[in-house]
Amino acid sequence: MTRKAFVVGVGMTKFEKPETGDRQYWDMVREAGGAALHDAGIAYGQVEQVPVGYCYQASTAGQRAAYELGLSGVPVYNVNNNCATGATALMLARQFVAGGVNDCVLALGFEKMTRGPLGGSASGGDFSTSPVSRHYGVMAARHGFEKSPPTAQIFGNAAREHMERHGTTPEQLATVGVKNHRHSVRNPYAQFRDEYTLDEVLDARTIHAPLTKLQCSPTSDGAAAAVVASERFVEEHGLGERAVEIAAQAMATDTEESFASGSCVDAVGLPMSRAAARRVYAESGLGIEDVDVIELHDCFSINELLTYEALGMCAEGGSGELVADGATTYGGQWVVNPSGGLISKGHPLGATGLAQCAELVWQLRGEAADRQVPGARVGLAHNIGLGGAAVVTLLRRG
Repeated sequence: MTRKAFVVGVGMTKFEKPETGDRQYWDMVREAGGAALHDAGIAYGQVEQVPVGYCYQASTAGQRAAYELGLSGVPVYNVNNNCATGATALMLARQFVAGGVNDCVLALGFEKMTRGPLGGSASGGDFSTSPVSRHYGVMAARHGFEKSPPTAQIFGNAAREHMERHGTTPEQLATVGVKNHRHSVRNPYAQFRDEYTLDEVLDARTIHAPLTKLQCSPTSDGAAAAVVASERFVEEHGLGERAVEIAAQAMATDTEESFASGSCVDAVGLPMSRAAARRVYAESGLGIEDVDVIELHDCFSINELLTYEALGMCAEGGSGELVADGATTYGGQWVVNPSGGLISKGHPLGATGLAQCAELVWQLRGEAADRQVPGARVGLAHNIGLGGAAVVTLLRRG
């Protein structure tokens, strides 16, 4: 990558429960994409390429969605990388710009989902033809396969292993839910905006022990978008005051380390998250100590704790104490998931990574209203998809 890339416009819809409205996915993209273009102060005709992320719609749904913004004939790419889809679309946009291919690219992400747990039923534990068969095989060999939702099982079993290995407590896991639900109260885009006590999170319905419902991300409908531009485009269009630099970005996928230990902690993505973070720190010359605000992939409370360790925010096994001590909320060393995170903001798969980008851009511009992190200048986004992909993005405002 030889050129700088900047996010100059962001937009998103409010995330909603599936099947609660009559909006189609293209309606949501028209709203989110239109907002991003308006935020950048540009027209769709100035966009040169459009990567579009989604998981639940048919092939070329990206074109159908993007056509709501204009019929300029530019290339549209359909992107599917499980829960990391949104950040993957953003990464493609950044590569087009930083690699000198384009000066202005629009990344879109959306999802119109169905109610119920992600991954459906366990189907008797037969995932032999699934793309995540190796991951569930690790879990089945150590923990068996139960009737609870499979994604909750594998992350719940990762939580059990972390508790056995490091003494992490149910209260520490639940504190993640308490924190993120509390943060979402201030976010008008969040699917849920209710605050809960620690006891309420602990006493909520168990999905797969030790994880309760209020520690699990819901399925959601929603869309998000980001305009990524070159330094030349920023200068020519007078966008310097609104531009946020993508200082570094990296994607990692599973390696032998993900499966060799036989641990769900590794199978759900800790090694690839750690690898992507290290590459971002090396590329940017910044470390986690330089970061002010973080949007990370808390699909389940345990994954927030695992990501603290992967990002180097604490030593291995120290994440439970970190969240319990208040280090990851307002007044602490970092503010993690000021949006409410996936647990409370919602998780429309294709939109999640771009919604993280939108929140961080607003934070670094000082436009996050009453959820603003004071003095935020550096933000980090972490978006992960089981099966697997981990994308870490470092954003910086000069």
